[in-house]
Amino acid sequence: MFTLNCKGSLWTIRLPVVMGIINATPDSFFSKSRATGLEAAVATAARMIREGAAILDIGGQSTRPDAVLVGEAEEIDRVVPVISAIHQAFPGIVLSVDTYYPAVAKAAVAAGASLVNDISGGRYDADMLPAVAALNVPYILMHSTGTAATMHEKLISGNITLEVVNYFKERLQACTAAGIKDVILDPGLGFGKTMEQNFQLLKELNGLQLFHLPVLLGISRKTMIHKTLQITPEESLNGTTVLNTIGLLNKVNILRVHDVKEAAQAVQLVNALHP
Repeated sequence: MFTLNCKGSLWTIRLPVVMGIINATPDSFFSKSRATGLEAAVATAARMIREGAAILDIGGQSTRPDAVLVGEAEEIDRVVPVISAIHQAFPGIVLSVDTYYPAVAKAAVAAGASLVNDISGGRYDADMLPAVAALNVPYILMHSTGTAATMHEKLISGNITLEVVNYFKERLQACTAAGIKDVILDPGLGFGKTMEQNFQLLKELNGLQLFHLPVLLGISRKTMIHKTLQITPEESLNGTTVLNTIGLLNKVNILRVHDVKEAAQAVQLVNALHP
């Protein structure tokens, strides 16, 4: 069981929960995750909540390979209206902002977000960790390498699980020094890792239990699924469910997904197996 402080409200994770992805972008790799306006974003949020989402993650920049990078002003224009509209419609749902810009994190939290999901681990901007600490929200710390432009190119050699563990040790020290109180770990499957490393890391996720922190798994419809099966992202729901189930069996606490209903069913079945 983990208890997180979200802007003064305590949020307890007793059993694994599902985080639904809503992309306020025109170019995210899975087209059905893209919000095409505020009305559509709120409708998507409503459906995901009905299907069992405990968290909604809103992002304004695609992190797929070869995606066009956008600045913080454009990202704010994309995510803040969506976050505000969803927060007004569903004030009880936990909202996360997917960003590596401090200014976006601040604007998103002011609009209703209560989690910051940062693929950079605070490495792209020295102000990011202090900004999150000042916002008094939990921080999702993801393993990645390189920069925003090279994160899919700078591959790791050697033992990937050891690399991720050592990365988290260093980054957690930086989070503590900045004053961040609550951290969620994301091993970053699909970011700067070979196919073999992705599967090794998935198999060895139990190793992250040494940190005694919640662990998030984000493999929904990713390359490791559709390249292995030689299918498209649109055909990757079944593969996603299989790998999410493996993650749950390896003690993952949060599933970040495009397809909430199926992930929630996987959680329910694994919980029945291990009550």
